[in-house]
Amino acid sequence: MEPGTLACTAMGGLIVHVEAERYRIAPEDVRSLIFSGRPAPVTCERVRRRDGIVTGEVTIEGHAAVSPAGRAVVVHTRMGSFIIPLVSFQRVARGEAASAPLFPLVPEVGRC
Repeated sequence: MEPGTLACTAMGGLIVHVEAERYRIAPEDVRSLIFSGRPAPVTCERVRRRDGIVTGEVTIEGHAAVSPAGRAVVVHTRMGSFIIPLVSFQRVARGEAASAPLFPLVPEVGRC
């Protein structure tokens, strides 16, 4: 089972599925990330029902950035950090692939 999945939306944005959480990257942020290398906010919409009233809020839950080597995109969320090859990220963003797996990013342990 994959720890996470990246999928595209009909409007050109991206959906990041990590376990039970569903995050979004807006279309304009996807373009900025791919073409300019600018970090993109990763947002989450939370809907609440209280006393028959439905309210929702969109919060920034993390960010996505091109790795220093320029060959991968690193997605940081509250659920952890994940990595996807830049080529796979671009294919999903262009709609050439329906989805791509995210791989957990394990922090380096101090070297002896």
